[in-house]
Amino acid sequence: MYRTHTCGELRIEQVGQEVTLAGWIQTVRKFGSINFVDLRDRYGITQLLFSESLNARLDEQPLGREFVIQATGVVTERSSKNKNIPTGDIEITVSDFKILNAAKTPPFTIQDDTDGGDELRMKYRFLDLRRNSVRKNLELRYQVGRAARNYLHTAGFLDVETPFLINSTPEGARDFLVPSRMNPNQFYGLPQSPQTFKQLLMVSGYDRYYQIVKCFRDEDLRADRQPEFTQIDCEMSFVEQEDILNTFEDMLKHIFKEIKGIEFNEPFPRMTFDDAMEFYGNDKPDIRFDMKLVNLTGTVQGKGFKVFDEAELVVAINAKGCSEYTRKQLDELTDWVKRPQIGMSGLIYARYNTDGSIKSSVDKFFDEEQLKLWAQACKAEPGDLMLVLAGKEERTRKAASELRLEMGERLGLRNKNEFKPLWVIDFPLFEYSEEDNRWVARHHPFTSPKPEHIALMDDVSQYAKIKANAYDIVLNGTEIGGGSIRIFQRDLQQKMFAALGMSKEEAEHKFGFLMGAFEYGAPPHGGIAFGFDRLCSLLGGSESIRDFIAFPKNNSGRDVMLDAPSEIDQKQLDELRIKLVRE
Repeated sequence: MYRTHTCGELRIEQVGQEVTLAGWIQTVRKFGSINFVDLRDRYGITQLLFSESLNARLDEQPLGREFVIQATGVVTERSSKNKNIPTGDIEITVSDFKILNAAKTPPFTIQDDTDGGDELRMKYRFLDLRRNSVRKNLELRYQVGRAARNYLHTAGFLDVETPFLINSTPEGARDFLVPSRMNPNQFYGLPQSPQTFKQLLMVSGYDRYYQIVKCFRDEDLRADRQPEFTQIDCEMSFVEQEDILNTFEDMLKHIFKEIKGIEFNEPFPRMTFDDAMEFYGNDKPDIRFDMKLVNLTGTVQGKGFKVFDEAELVVAINAKGCSEYTRKQLDELTDWVKRPQIGMSGLIYARYNTDGSIKSSVDKFFDEEQLKLWAQACKAEPGDLMLVLAGKEERTRKAASELRLEMGERLGLRNKNEFKPLWVIDFPLFEYSEEDNRWVARHHPFTSPKPEHIALMDDVSQYAKIKANAYDIVLNGTEIGGGSIRIFQRDLQQKMFAALGMSKEEAEHKFGFLMGAFEYGAPPHGGIAFGFDRLCSLLGGSESIRDFIAFPKNNSGRDVMLDAPSEIDQKQLDELRIKLVRE
């Protein structure tokens, strides 16, 4: 056998035993006639001691970093112990060794504080995966998946695989397309989610389904988005919204307890979409800290200050304890909101000084009594700083939301080791697309409206008022899951497609199979899908999901290790009857 033990399991109790280890050389250190080698595998590091008697062999077969070796020797107690590693009380006095495979010098150091940049480590991802920090991320990913599976199994869910080669549905994000050789000039689409299949499984009587499944979206990338990603996809029959929320809140509580040792003894808070937008400026509020948005429009307009008087919205946040901010700090914040990503023309502030006085950047237009009305609305106290934005409603609310998060970051209020989950409910069913000049589904076209709002679907002027039976689960300001109660009657599904501007013929062509299935006894059903990669990254304290994916793509959607995507040869193109347009 190559090894009797791993590099992470030997302890002081094994002193005197002869063992064989195998692994990769982390470091080689020479002290006079003695050589020390740190041997690493997936399980840990063990120090090897090569005594003077092996020097002749080491001269003939010198060892280097990342060599794969096998070493046999006796476990001995270390004279200089290393308390930073579990095996730090012992070492192996080597009697024999064998180089199983030599290694080139790696292009970056294989350790936590590596000197390799992102692109270099992505190109040599197989080496990056040897680093302890990356290994821990993948182990956490496995543990999260196992905890989810265990919970869902116990709750009676059945793991059912669904196809990857399906029809393309251009609604929503762009599909990845796969040409069919056997069906010339026709294409499969890779699934953005298994949505229609899981609904069909409900029609088939599989009343509790789940799948940890790959999904694909051809969209622009960012830290928490990849072209292929993983979902914990779930669906249930004979349920209402409350059943879904309770079931999957319990699943998250189980995962937190298993992975982080955190117990949530209280129900997760819930917030309507309208409240989230009013008080936080977005539909995924970070509730680790307060600092809610305060609408000052009615309080400040009509005082002769043109910026406020012409604004659709004037909104403030109260930064507790920040009245002593310097002019330099305030100028930095002003420059920050003027960035193109935020898009504001300026920032107004009012200091509530510790002596009780209030001074603002617009004292010319507002006296102290009027500023105290600001403070009253913002619930500001002496020592606080009010930051105010004004302009077009949508842009200003979004900017205020970003400013709130930035201040939370600067004040140390967004602790990555603190977890605050939140359900956001009562989303709009529709939103208006200025680009397409029509109403589109905010969630997807299979989401059911609130029963009391179904009648409003007959009048397009009422679309903005219709609420959906939809819900998101948010963690620390990041959406980690979302779902809805589904439409399960053909006539209501047809009405939904019509509201989205889809003709009967188009709806029948794209989704006739689903509407036809509804005519054979479809049960009431609903579900949810969790962003598995996002959940893992948040539990691991990282903002990037790439750190928790074994072989991720870069920001351009490329696999730089495989050099994919790549061109294919002309023979394959001819078989697929594809002609390339060369630019």
